[in-house]
Amino acid sequence: MLFAKEYLGRVGVGATSPHFFCANDRNIYIVKLQNNRYGTKVLISELLASQLGNLLNLCFPASQCFTIDESFLESYPQLRAEGVTAGIHFASQYISHATYIDKYTFSQITNLHELAGVIFFDHLFHNADRTNNRKNLLVVSQAANCKAYAIDNSHLFRSGKWTNESVTFLANKIYIYYRRAFRVLLKNYLMPQDFKPYVEAFKKISKPQIRKVIQKIPAEWWTNPEEAQTLETFIEERQKIADRLYYALSRYTAAAPHRIT
Repeated sequence: MLFAKEYLGRVGVGATSPHFFCANDRNIYIVKLQNNRYGTKVLISELLASQLGNLLNLCFPASQCFTIDESFLESYPQLRAEGVTAGIHFASQYISHATYIDKYTFSQITNLHELAGVIFFDHLFHNADRTNNRKNLLVVSQAANCKAYAIDNSHLFRSGKWTNESVTFLANKIYIYYRRAFRVLLKNYLMPQDFKPYVEAFKKISKPQIRKVIQKIPAEWWTNPEEAQTLETFIEERQKIADRLYYALSRYTAAAPHRIT
């Protein structure tokens, strides 16, 4: 758990109106607050993605829960004036010197295969936002290393305001998100075998692990008691169709015998 030590201001971009904070570990974080315009559902989605991303070794920034206490708010009255309340929020570590991925940087990325895991994850959890928003894929160049990162998992389940009913509806659905960066990656760079390690890793996540992921979501973020079970069931249902999703994605890669263009 991180704790707020200094408020640094608004990020200035992003539908959830995130803010910069310095935490007790002296790192800078981009923090999404409970009072963002979508509410706490985006925080649940973010923490869910962060924990599953750790299990799948995805190239997401380091993220965790972030506590803002009453004494901190007393030092920053502008936050209280904006409706920020003491409690648990969500923080992702700020990635410095990053630029947005474009068609000219793909060939330079050294962890390109890891984006197969991101694409697979986004299709598992219906995160259409990343393929539609070019600002959710970053690249950091350092000497000979050019590493890609995927940020912003606030719109899992195709919405920042998902419901038990909408999540249940999507549990057995397979949609292919084939725009912009995803289209370039699938068409020109990724092969079916790039997805396979992530497919197998996801299928091997145990029920106790899934339950632990859900239990780590702060109680103050839930809006009704059924939501936790809905998400747990969704993950288990997605495990059942992981192979089907893999074959569906494979049809869009350059190696597919009857590739969909």
